[in-house]
Amino acid sequence: MSAAPSAARALVSRDGAVAVVTINRPEARNALDAETFEAIGQAFAEAERDAQVRCAILIGAGDKAFAAGADIKAMAEADPTGADVLVGHAQRLADRLEASRLPVIAAVHGFALGGGLELALACDFIFAARGAKLGFPEVGLGVIPGMGGTQRLARRIGVPRARELIYRGALIDAEEAVRLGFVNAVLEPDALLPRARAVAAEIATRAPLAVAAAKQVLRRGVDAALDAGVSLERHLFASLFATHDQKEGMRAFIEKRAPQWTGT
Repeated sequence: MSAAPSAARALVSRDGAVAVVTINRPEARNALDAETFEAIGQAFAEAERDAQVRCAILIGAGDKAFAAGADIKAMAEADPTGADVLVGHAQRLADRLEASRLPVIAAVHGFALGGGLELALACDFIFAARGAKLGFPEVGLGVIPGMGGTQRLARRIGVPRARELIYRGALIDAEEAVRLGFVNAVLEPDALLPRARAVAAEIATRAPLAVAAAKQVLRRGVDAALDAGVSLERHLFASLFATHDQKEGMRAFIEKRAPQWTGT
């Protein structure tokens, strides 16, 4: 997988079994508009088509922002129909990240505001650089998060804390985001991408169908009744016994050797 042309709104490159998708509007602090949403979606589609890719990282170009939010200039004069079209693009991208077979790590530096934070919340987990600022400032602009942020944040940290952050429109630092529970770890800026790469590479050594099944049951089961979630877990657990990788993994364990995954 080769990097896309530099003019692209999103770049995708591969390092072994790890794809790195970069939001590429550094001159605009990686602000998100319809073209950028489309480009990020295409970059992930490319990564997903590559059978050798088993984990992905999402990061922003430059040193100012992961993504500073939606492009306000692009939507300031929108009417309800235009706003609905734009948020439709955004929600489809967020849904794609959640439904992807690939675990996705958001590597957040600088600003992750509004739609940028919503994009990070659609990833499986978030690492943040020290000094990063995160938040939903939408109520100060006369709107609310529209990319799924109200729902995803509440599911991660609970409704009362989500209400406080969203109603206040306040920015918080990475350490506070860890304390609240929606960022996994804070790293020094120069350690952010290496840590994300190391964790992604570790995930990539695991059975890809099993990782995808774990992602699916966590995504679908967490909001279901406990018995429904357990039932889904049981179904996916049993279904993996029809795969080559399950046989290979258990044989390798018995034979005390490294497994050779095929994703089948």
